Amino acid sequence: MKFKIAVGAALLGLLVGTGTAFAVGSPDKGPGSKPQKETETEFGRTLPPIGYVQFCARLPDDNDCKPASARKAEALTMSPERWNLLYQVNTYVNGKIAPVSDQDLYGQPEYWAYPTDAGDCEDYVLLKRRFLESLGFPAAAMLVTVVLDENKQGHAVLTVTTKDGDYILDNRRNDVRRWSDTGYTYLKRQSASDPRIWVSLSKDAPQSSGFVAGGTGK
Repeated sequence: MKFKIAVGAALLGLLVGTGTAFAVGSPDKGPGSKPQKETETEFGRTLPPIGYVQFCARLPDDNDCKPASARKAEALTMSPERWNLLYQVNTYVNGKIAPVSDQDLYGQPEYWAYPTDAGDCEDYVLLKRRFLESLGFPAAAMLVTVVLDENKQGHAVLTVTTKDGDYILDNRRNDVRRWSDTGYTYLKRQSASDPRIWVSLSKDAPQSSGFVAGGTGK
C-alpha cells in the first residue's frame, strides 16, 4: 500500500509538471448532448486474447492476473478531480510511449508487456491501468477491452466503468469518450469480478483466443 501511495504521488506530480490541460466534468454533458446507451452489454464468458494468457504465464503475480473471487463490479462516482486524472493519464501515456508493433519490437505478432518507451495498443492499456490504480482508481472499474476499429482491425482500449456509463481511454486520441462514441465494434473485455475471466460484448464474437492487433493501434 505504501508503494502504491508513493507511486501515485510521484505520478501525480509528474502529470502536473507536464502541464497537461485540465478537463473538468463528464466529456459529453454539454448543451445539446444526445442520449446514448451508457454501458456495454455483456453476453457471457468467452476466451481471453492469447497475448493476455501469455502475459499472465510470464507474470502470474501481476494484479491483472491474480484470482479475485471477492472482487465486485464497481461503477465509479466521478468527480472533476477524477475526470482530470483520466485525461491526464491518457494524455501522458499517449505522449510518452511511441507506437511500435509487437512484431517490430519483440519479433512476435502478439506480446503484452508494460512499456517503457514504445509499445503496441495493449501495452498502452496496461500502463494506463497501472498508473490509474496507483492513483486510487479501483481495479474492478478498469477493464482491458478488445475491439475492431473502423478498418476491422483488432485493437485494445481501456474501459472505465462509471455511474455515468462506460468511457474509453485510447492510444489513438487524448480525449476520453463514451464507449458508443468511438466508432468501434466491441468484442470482449475482462470481467469486473475477476480479471482472468473474459466476457463477450457481441453475440457474434468468435469464441477464439486470437490476436488483438497486428499493428500499433495507431
